[in-house]
Amino acid sequence: MKKRMGIVAAVATAMLCSSFAFAAPIKIGLMAPITGAFASEGQDMQKICELMTEELNKAGGINGNKVQLVIEDDGSTPRSAATAASRLVAADVCAAIGTYGSAVTEASQDIYDEAGIVQIGTGSTSIRLTAKGMKRFFRTCPRDDEQGRVAQSTLAKFGFKKIAILHDNSAYAKGLADEAKQRILDKKSADIVFFDALVPGERDYSAILTKIKGVKPDAILFTGYYPEAGLLLRQMQEMKWAVPIIGGDATNNTDLVKIAGDAAAGYRFISPIMPADIDTPMAKAFLKAYEAKYHSLPSSIWSVLAGDAYNVLIAAIKAKGPDPAAIAGYLHNDLKNLDCFTGQISFDEKGDRVGDLYRLYEVNAKDEFILQPK
Repeated sequence: MKKRMGIVAAVATAMLCSSFAFAAPIKIGLMAPITGAFASEGQDMQKICELMTEELNKAGGINGNKVQLVIEDDGSTPRSAATAASRLVAADVCAAIGTYGSAVTEASQDIYDEAGIVQIGTGSTSIRLTAKGMKRFFRTCPRDDEQGRVAQSTLAKFGFKKIAILHDNSAYAKGLADEAKQRILDKKSADIVFFDALVPGERDYSAILTKIKGVKPDAILFTGYYPEAGLLLRQMQEMKWAVPIIGGDATNNTDLVKIAGDAAAGYRFISPIMPADIDTPMAKAFLKAYEAKYHSLPSSIWSVLAGDAYNVLIAAIKAKGPDPAAIAGYLHNDLKNLDCFTGQISFDEKGDRVGDLYRLYEVNAKDEFILQPK
């Protein structure tokens, strides 16, 4: 009997030790557009977060615990995003990174908020996302009101006096269009001669381009996404209409030139800086490892901002553990000027990133995105 009791005790002790040695990993969610219209963004987000997880776990994880990255495809649509968010909540993640696109992100916000999960948006700049008072929503990207200010000052700098504003009715594009329009009206820096929307996903925009051409603008401000921007540029070239077009940060993707072809030369857009232009030592080291593994750099800054979301989450979990309430409290109250890929990060009381990130780019004849002087 004593021998049997001894065996039971030994087994129990072994199981207890095993439970500590192989504790359940800390689960961090990634909601990204792996498929759909913005697939290149989501695939880069996945690569970055997978590489960061691999490097973190090789270094011992977080306080000895491994990290598991749980990935869900939001399909680049609000409906799919709601499903992806529900799956990540069911997977018991402590936080979710993502996603790209304000409308797509907005479709997931209530799901994470009701579940008490921290969410960090990465390419979702609509003002209203942080105007709802959700205490566990943050973003590493800037806001559209700041972009609207830079858009107005850029148009004024070039001396454009008749502006056509074209958006796509999405939360992001319409919000940025409204911000830019109001800034232009407040500053009285130009006349708005056109303000309307196209339908995203169509293959022919010649009708709306002809309508805009009829009002004879000095420039077009397009606040939609890169697939439509590329097509607009190509069809304007086919029309032999060379009016300048300036885009917002959702056109910052190298796939733009694949769609536009040589019509992309001279295109300008406002955006946070491109990965190749980031000069922080931390970013340079990571992007070198990224290029060695994947044989290219990320296609835009938005996937790098997913890496920054990962950075701030790891800092919070190291300090406070994986409890979502503790993570949110740390990000609001304790995170100050954390060194990240795109510079130092702090959050204000709304969960918005503090600081100005917007710059002007121009596409040259070699299809390179060239950062313009301030």
